Amino acid sequence: MVFPQRLYLHALLVACCCVLLLADAQRTHPSEVTALRSVKRSLLDPKDYLRNWNRGDPCRSNWTGVICFNEIGTDDYLHVRELLLMNMNLSGTLSPELQKLAHLEILDFMWNNISGSIPNEIGQISSLVLLLLNGNKLSGTLPSELGYLSNLNRFQIDENNITGPIPKSFSNLKKVKHLHFNNNSLTGQIPVELSNLTNIFHVLLDNNKLSGNLPPQLSALPNLQILQLDNNNFSGSDIPASYGNFSNILKLSLRNCSLKGALPDFSKIRHLKYLDLSWNELTGPIPSSNFSKDVTTINLSNNILNGSIPQSFSDLPLLQMLLLKNNMLSGSVPDSLWKNISFPKKARLLLDLRNNSLSRVQGDLTPPQNVTLRLDGNLICTNGSISNANLFCESKGKEWISLPNNSTNSALDCPPLACPTPDFYEYSPASPLRCFCAAPLRIGYRLKSPSFSYFPPYIDQFGEYVTDFLQMEPYQLWIDSYQWEKGPRLRMYLKLFPKVNETYTRTFNESEVLRIRGIFASWRFPGSDLFGPYELLNFTLQGPYSYVNFNSERKGVSWRRLAAITAGAVVTAVAISAVVAALLLRRYSKHEREISRRRSSSKASLLNSGIRGFSFKELAEATDDFSSSTLVGRGGYGKVYRGVLSDNTVAAIKRADEGSLQGEKEFLNEIELLSRLHHRNLVSLIGYCDEESEQMLVYEFMSNGTLRDWLSGSNSQ
Repeated sequence: MVFPQRLYLHALLVACCCVLLLADAQRTHPSEVTALRSVKRSLLDPKDYLRNWNRGDPCRSNWTGVICFNEIGTDDYLHVRELLLMNMNLSGTLSPELQKLAHLEILDFMWNNISGSIPNEIGQISSLVLLLLNGNKLSGTLPSELGYLSNLNRFQIDENNITGPIPKSFSNLKKVKHLHFNNNSLTGQIPVELSNLTNIFHVLLDNNKLSGNLPPQLSALPNLQILQLDNNNFSGSDIPASYGNFSNILKLSLRNCSLKGALPDFSKIRHLKYLDLSWNELTGPIPSSNFSKDVTTINLSNNILNGSIPQSFSDLPLLQMLLLKNNMLSGSVPDSLWKNISFPKKARLLLDLRNNSLSRVQGDLTPPQNVTLRLDGNLICTNGSISNANLFCESKGKEWISLPNNSTNSALDCPPLACPTPDFYEYSPASPLRCFCAAPLRIGYRLKSPSFSYFPPYIDQFGEYVTDFLQMEPYQLWIDSYQWEKGPRLRMYLKLFPKVNETYTRTFNESEVLRIRGIFASWRFPGSDLFGPYELLNFTLQGPYSYVNFNSERKGVSWRRLAAITAGAVVTAVAISAVVAALLLRRYSKHEREISRRRSSSKASLLNSGIRGFSFKELAEATDDFSSSTLVGRGGYGKVYRGVLSDNTVAAIKRADEGSLQGEKEFLNEIELLSRLHHRNLVSLIGYCDEESEQMLVYEFMSNGTLRDWLSGSNSQ
């Protein structure tokens, strides 16, 4: 019987349609697609990093920088979880449409050239955890609406041109741990309301134009570890006495802030490591009470301090810098400053006491070689009280810390040119296997506020800190170079090498690259008393890693949920198909047969005429994925690319814009018409592509320019 066969086929058809509808539901929410397209329109992308944002679905087509949740939401759509556009040379502005990314957790535009103001609409993305806008050219004021981001953990806008006050509404950021607002032009007083941020760890406000009084209430913050306010103008303000009562502060830096008054007693701060109050107008003596035994740096230079050097400075085993120059200190210099210290490996100590009124040395003036003592500008250098004054009283004009540029290959005696592709492969310098050649991952990394002044004693500890959390062996990390920058901040260039194993694998696999990069980019490293907050400057993928796509992780729908929904769809399809099959088949079967006959006839006719049907993949490969370097023209219909087909034929590939697409019937009719046109002055049609929502025509390539060029004379010889 014919009809039961049709009914069976229809049931199968409906079931397939349900599954296709399910697959269609595995797409990004339409409002988020709209938002991403708006983001792209607002940006200038000179290196064409976002070229694949013109087609397909963001979550299913691996749009550059777009990371989605791994399951569809309750609304049967995929949602964007992370927008990672760091270090892509982007300019332009930030689109207010970002607010439509309602499930976004990470917004990362670091190290671009984006200008304009921060849209206040970003304050509506309540799911946001990381807001990373540092290293751009943003201007304008901070929107008070950003105080609505109740889940925000890290807020970075440093190294921009942002002006105006810090909104009081930021006191609502109850979960925030990091406020990095340094290197802008912020004005006004630090809001007292920030003392409500009980979870805050790091407050970096240095290099702004802040003024007014320092809020004493900040000292009550229970978890604050770093308060860095250098180079602001708190003119006439005293340092609040309560600043000696911070419970967990590790680093307090108030350099060049126009502060007056006396020094607080810092002896109650149990784990203070770094204190910089230089370049102020502080008066009175230095408190004689003991500092924390963890302190590495004390900088009180360029003030108006008087009295003597406290004996308590002689009992600081980890001290690297004691800077007291350009004050009014008098009395003696105790030799216990260097005698009582048992220097650890690679340790150095700088004692800069220049330009005071110190008159003598108490004890033996023979500091060890790893101590640099500067006494010029004191009475001690002119009154004849020391015989070797020339060693300590003459400025030699050299830095006390030398910062070597380590080279991964300099210390290795390995055969030259034995590594393949030297630009990408090199010898792993610390590998247990001698002359092990591998391709490292290259990482730009910066410590934003370290709690030390001299890095070599902490290099091994830093290596363990990084490799332990990455679950790697210490020899896999190599610090290729490092240098101090203003702040002070410590910039590094790291290399991570693959682990030596039985197969001598020279590269990391893709999943390992994604794992490592995810840890760096998501700030998942544990907090460190010494190394403080860090920032990722770049994560370079080249050579054998250039194929890695960060968007390939966390995509699609979980198989368990997909199987359950698919099974339900099939059962439902079979149940309803018996009811609707007869009506649908009677009404549409004749019509569908006619359409099918016409389509088959059209395509068969084209094939018989020598017109070739190309797949989208073939034409994408021919044009280097429709790279801008292969673009040769543009018209009202779309863009034209120069491509090289698989048989080495050079072709002009005309790709229709989305707004120029036709129905399949009209498109095939047009191709059939063009296939009949033959003239020695007309380029011939080679073939076409009609798949993946694309319509393309493939012509012979005219290598000597366009008809317009010849008519206008621009191609005349």
